[in-house]
Amino acid sequence: MRGATLGYGRRVVLSGVELDIPRGDFLGLVGPNGSGKTTLLRAMLGLIKPLAGTVDRPVPDLRFGYVPQRKTLDDVWPLRTRDVVIMGLYHRMGLFRRPHAREREAALEALEAVGMGPFADLAFDDLSGGQKQRTLIARALVTAPDVLLLDEPTAGMDLPGAEAVLGLLRRLHRKGLTLVLVSHLLNEVVSTAVRVGLVGSNGLHVGPTREVVTDAHLSRLYGVPVRVVSVDGRLLVLPGGAAEDGTGEDRGAGR
Repeated sequence: MRGATLGYGRRVVLSGVELDIPRGDFLGLVGPNGSGKTTLLRAMLGLIKPLAGTVDRPVPDLRFGYVPQRKTLDDVWPLRTRDVVIMGLYHRMGLFRRPHAREREAALEALEAVGMGPFADLAFDDLSGGQKQRTLIARALVTAPDVLLLDEPTAGMDLPGAEAVLGLLRRLHRKGLTLVLVSHLLNEVVSTAVRVGLVGSNGLHVGPTREVVTDAHLSRLYGVPVRVVSVDGRLLVLPGGAAEDGTGEDRGAGR
């Protein structure tokens, strides 16, 4: 993105956006509600055009996998888990053609990749929140994407389910997949992403996690005191009043 202004109609959400995403990156986007995180994803996908500036793909045939917020999928439809994954292939097979053996096999391989193979024939509505999220990630992976974009993938999940999804994303990144993760959960992003983008009223500020995730940057972004401490080598974001880590030593990041 070069000098990109993003928004809808006459409503500007973000302006002056400068962003490069190199191959193999793991970028986490955080910021207050309504700051423009999802808008950035839509611009990357080409779902919205910039109001000004440019959004370019240096590799024209780049394939994207997209995992939307789980609430956007209607659980009422009586779909099996495998059927939900096959939905990712509709653009290739057409809406009204029944899936062939190759599509069913590709869906099963994607489910196996996220640890959901044994659940392929279960009703999607009967899965737990974490299992549903891994199924949606499989739906994105079945397209063999070069870049995987995820919008709030752990929203509303319990701790074991969220950690299972984040662990899966780490493994996918280690295998070379490029990922962009949007989340309002700061600690999940700083413990997972390699780079962090702070999205706020002052635009987009991107850099390595330990350079961007600091007391000053986050306090300015959210308008409240925030502390960043290191616990066992990992960053932890705390409310402003909590200034000590688990050892009782103040080790604020960015100092």
